[in-house]
Amino acid sequence: MSNTAIRNAGFAAILGLGLAACSGMNDTEQRTLSGGAIGAGVGAVGTVVTGGCVSCGAAIGAGVGAVGGYVYDQVEKSKGN
Repeated sequence: MSNTAIRNAGFAAILGLGLAACSGMNDTEQRTLSGGAIGAGVGAVGTVVTGGCVSCGAAIGAGVGAVGGYVYDQVEKSKGN
């Protein structure tokens, strides 16, 4: 088995465990996590396009996205009251 196949199998296992861990989350946790994941992706892509530090962009994007997801959740909860 090649190193690439082993690495891909490892990534698949990690992703599978990560998805299984999300099943018991409440709305706030799901929205915060989704915002962080989307923010990390946008931050990484944005820094690739602009030629910046990819890991820095992903980290900053994840933080901003998580805060955005949490704020969105709080706004949605306040609409329900």
